[in-house]
Amino acid sequence: QVQLRESGGGLVQAGGSLRLSCAASGSIFRLIAMAWYRQAPGNQRELVASITSDSSTTYADSVKGRFIISTGNAKNTVYLQMNSLKPEDTAVYYCNADLIETYTGRNDYWGQGTQVTVSS
Repeated sequence: QVQLRESGGGLVQAGGSLRLSCAASGSIFRLIAMAWYRQAPGNQRELVASITSDSSTTYADSVKGRFIISTGNAKNTVYLQMNSLKPEDTAVYYCNADLIETYTGRNDYWGQGTQVTVSS
């Protein structure tokens, strides 16, 4: 089993910054990719940013130039640096990991989510 734990959400004013963190733990053989999704009330869950094992990144058009996804020195950790935040960024942000477990093979896992609220 693999567990994802997110942190770093909170309440900020428009134009401010937050950094989200996600750490994956368990019997992880190899990470294929990690990503951040978000879901606002009444909306579908959408991909915000992703990073693959070769460090290639993908961003939603709405966050390009403002958000940066990266991995850390800690094992199986991904960050989302969010700058120039806008009220429309308000959502629950979820960490996702596509990985190969040591004994059971490839699986997909989700974190519990962390709330990001941006005030006008």
